[in-house]
Amino acid sequence: MTDAVTGPGDGTRAVRAGLPDPVKHEPTLPGPVFAAYYHLPGDPTGPYTYGRDENPTWTSLERAIGELEAPGQDGAETLVFASGMAAISAVLFSQLRAGDAVVLPSDGYQVLPLVREQLEEYGIEVRTAPTGGNAQLDALDGAKLLWLETPSNPGLDVCDIQRLAAAAHARGCLVAVDNTLATPLGQRPLELGTDFSVASGTKQLTGHGDILLGYVTGGDASAMAAVRRWRKIVGAIPGPMEAWLAHRSIATLQLRVDRQNATALALAEALRDRDELTQLRYPGLPDDPSYKIASQQMRRYGCVVSFSLPTRARADRFLEALRLVDEATSFGGVRSTAERRGRWGGDAVGEGFIRFSVGAEDPGDLVADVLRALDESAR
Repeated sequence: MTDAVTGPGDGTRAVRAGLPDPVKHEPTLPGPVFAAYYHLPGDPTGPYTYGRDENPTWTSLERAIGELEAPGQDGAETLVFASGMAAISAVLFSQLRAGDAVVLPSDGYQVLPLVREQLEEYGIEVRTAPTGGNAQLDALDGAKLLWLETPSNPGLDVCDIQRLAAAAHARGCLVAVDNTLATPLGQRPLELGTDFSVASGTKQLTGHGDILLGYVTGGDASAMAAVRRWRKIVGAIPGPMEAWLAHRSIATLQLRVDRQNATALALAEALRDRDELTQLRYPGLPDDPSYKIASQQMRRYGCVVSFSLPTRARADRFLEALRLVDEATSFGGVRSTAERRGRWGGDAVGEGFIRFSVGAEDPGDLVADVLRALDESAR
């Protein structure tokens, strides 16, 4: 489908994103550039001076991600990082100073409590509120930065990005959204009024479970200059091979996302009638608590389904009985994974809580495998 405002459809955009103009006898996607330094006679001008600052392979990837996150927004800029946490840290620590206040989700990614400790050690006030019900609205007064994670990981709650962004900006507060679970094909936070869209490219963006990567896309030149400076200071840069593999993988993003999202919905629907399950969540289910808001701001609902089994032992038996699903952390890969999330600590979930990441297997095979494993785990 072609969007009359933003141009070509998602599949076309993903396949073409970030490619250079065609040159006879040159590859359509140039290979990775391995360089610690560049020829630099005279004054140090131009885009490429030293390998910690810039790399042509990053440039191509950053252009590609920017075309997905902020199509048609000429002032938007994307910077890539060595991991999702490097990208998250770059925004938080480049924008906040001692005496500032930041609002974080209380139900977000399980590393955020460690981030909170570090922020507080630097003299930054940290306020938290859950994602659901737009509860962070009540913590905005006097804050410098609002951090949203929607859908939240692993609970899959959703908040109203536009409403929260407008309220934050009215108070002079910057807004960042962790867009990892949605991907830019699921939602575009900058179009919904935020200052930053931040994500772990480790997950569905690259989709094969073999790359650590993060990125920040922002529309304000001054704010992004501070993020760039932070990257230079801490050196949280991706290797050129990882950047090239990520760019190559983006070409199949729409194919993967559509298959995984459709199967995730099919799985969630199949799990509705299982009496042993509680807290079944998928934002794309019409009866999910997040569906109303999600359907207003998301174009796709993600590949993660969550639910709880009665006990830790039942959850362990279920995971062991699965044949097509790897027991592993992370999400968004072409191979389905699942885990008992409580084994890590840091998430406010029960011992039987399962985070299930739907892959690209045949939907019927995957659903049958899950239902069979549930039946076996009951014995």
